[in-house]
Amino acid sequence: MTTGWHEVGDGVLVRRHDSYDLNVGLVVGEGACLVVDTRASHAQARELVTAVRSVTGHPWTVVNTHAHFDHYFGNAMFDPAAIWGHSRCAETIIVHGEEHRRQAITEHGPAAELSEVDIRPPDRTFPVSASLDIGGRAVALRHLGLGHTDNDIVVLVPDAGVVFAGDLVEQGAPPAFEDAYPLDWPGTVDALLAVVTGPVVPGHGAVVDRAFVQAQRDDLAEVADLARRSFADGRPLDGLDTAGPFPPEVRAIALARAYGQLSQGPG
Repeated sequence: MTTGWHEVGDGVLVRRHDSYDLNVGLVVGEGACLVVDTRASHAQARELVTAVRSVTGHPWTVVNTHAHFDHYFGNAMFDPAAIWGHSRCAETIIVHGEEHRRQAITEHGPAAELSEVDIRPPDRTFPVSASLDIGGRAVALRHLGLGHTDNDIVVLVPDAGVVFAGDLVEQGAPPAFEDAYPLDWPGTVDALLAVVTGPVVPGHGAVVDRAFVQAQRDDLAEVADLARRSFADGRPLDGLDTAGPFPPEVRAIALARAYGQLSQGPG
């Protein structure tokens, strides 16, 4: 069951949902607020709007941490609002938004709820970093590198010491590699660790600390190293010994994605 808002820093709140075990963030400033991710449908987003309004009536700005439907399908319910995201996040939604809808209907449903979604990409984009003023509070948006996708960003709230990591960090389930860059992901998490000073809010699951992020980084690095060694030895994916972190089916996806990267060569 949705747990309600949990304050993880001064004026920084997290709401964890049953649906996809998704976390949504809220940063409250003087006369303004920031909503981090908008859930997986208009119906879910309308419920989120009510929850935000139970905390603050301030005008809102929205951030999408990356272009997966469970993080952005609710965007239109926050009109009028500036929606921030990485430039590739917006491009991916523009090009593949309808594909995301079809896939979500096929794999998750319900069709009626997902069919009504007005797919709305970010209209404020950046390639590396952006700075927001949320009612006198500085909030930094940063793309630290390739990882869960090619468009992940983190949301830093320095005055509260809180980082929203999106799906670069997962708690309660293994990282998802279907759109991932497994060879780069550990280095991207290294960059994340460099800015962690307090709680880290993953895209899904319970709020974690630096030690958890470090341990997950090490698991990601072990999988990346296995892929590099196996590829260099000329070992095919079929029958590859996948002993190591994460369930076998997850490792198999990660190794396939890593082999794809290695096959493309540098650049």
